Amino acid sequence: MNAAMPAALHQHTIRLLAQLLQFAHPADATVQQYFRKNTALGSRDRARVADAVFGCLRHLRRVRCAAGAGADAAALVEAWVSGAWQALDPAALTLAERADLPDWLAARWPWAGDEAGAVAEAFKHGAPLDLRVNIAKAKRDAVQAALAAAGIETVAGRWAPNALRVLGKPALQRHPLMVDGSIEVQDEGSQLLGHLLGARRGEQIVDFCAGAGGKSLQIGAQMRNSGRVHAFDVSAGRLSELAQRAKRAGLANIQPMALRDEQDPRLSRLAGKVDRVLVDAPCSGLGTLRRNPDLKWRQGPEQLAEKAVLQGAILTAASRLVKPGGVLVYATCSMMAEENEAVVDAFVAEHPEFSLEPAVPALAKQGIALPDSGAPSLRLDPLHHDTDGFFAARLVRCA
Repeated sequence: MNAAMPAALHQHTIRLLAQLLQFAHPADATVQQYFRKNTALGSRDRARVADAVFGCLRHLRRVRCAAGAGADAAALVEAWVSGAWQALDPAALTLAERADLPDWLAARWPWAGDEAGAVAEAFKHGAPLDLRVNIAKAKRDAVQAALAAAGIETVAGRWAPNALRVLGKPALQRHPLMVDGSIEVQDEGSQLLGHLLGARRGEQIVDFCAGAGGKSLQIGAQMRNSGRVHAFDVSAGRLSELAQRAKRAGLANIQPMALRDEQDPRLSRLAGKVDRVLVDAPCSGLGTLRRNPDLKWRQGPEQLAEKAVLQGAILTAASRLVKPGGVLVYATCSMMAEENEAVVDAFVAEHPEFSLEPAVPALAKQGIALPDSGAPSLRLDPLHHDTDGFFAARLVRCA
């Protein structure tokens, strides 16, 4: 028993990890439910337990190597808190074990050589907290100064012009700037996807897979509250708060609508009329491993194949809305070629009226200077960009 963790917390950690290792539900939801049932745990104790179980999930291959074959949750927690997993000889481990990846994912890892391990390591660190300043209500410098006056330290984003990175873990949910819609939580990489779309004042925009609407809010602000942003999603629940969020953000140009599916007949009224369409497609989410380390254990190659079929269908349906000369951006929070380049290549082969436009130069026109690998698509990762993992392709329909 590690003296650094009291016995009661040690037992909570074991019980919670045992639940997480069933991989029946997303880890964050399982952790929240556990803490709701164990109200005697204070905030510091909850933080220690959460840090331990998420640490085990991030480094599960090496923790299991240290704990031994067939180890139960108790043995895994012991290997974690004792640090035994750190004492392993790297030379005795496979690449997948050193990278803490399942074998199938290590075999498909998009990076090679020393870079493969370095990127995998970057994905094992917890993600920072990024904010997007709502330019419909405030300027970044003023927001940064106001947060500093409240004791909240931030630094300007490395890439996105309206991004702020929060230092430390302050409570922000009830801060006046959050309450009045002047700031929103949004990863800097996600903000870059909104900029890649390049929405302009007065245009008709479709956010085809809007989710809760974070990018819709960003796009609406970029358009200076003009034009129209159609925020579509198949989940009415996810869209349910967008109208209120838009009002709070001072935006009147956002129109949420829940779709039956990507073939919803109501989409026909927009066919060939939309200036720009963003498809932030449902995906494996493997680019968010810093936040959701359980995703690499809860999925396999068969899920990627299923996602790719759906992604292709959504991209095709969304493309019908784009007017001649319009822009279509396909994006995922995944690094996997099956969900990214393969989907785009298949789409372009079937739709010659669309052509790939290099993404990095398109961002450069907005003053966003990303390193240019020469690839037409945009790829972001935590090692090279300090963001979540993202992919985006910018497609233009011939006039």
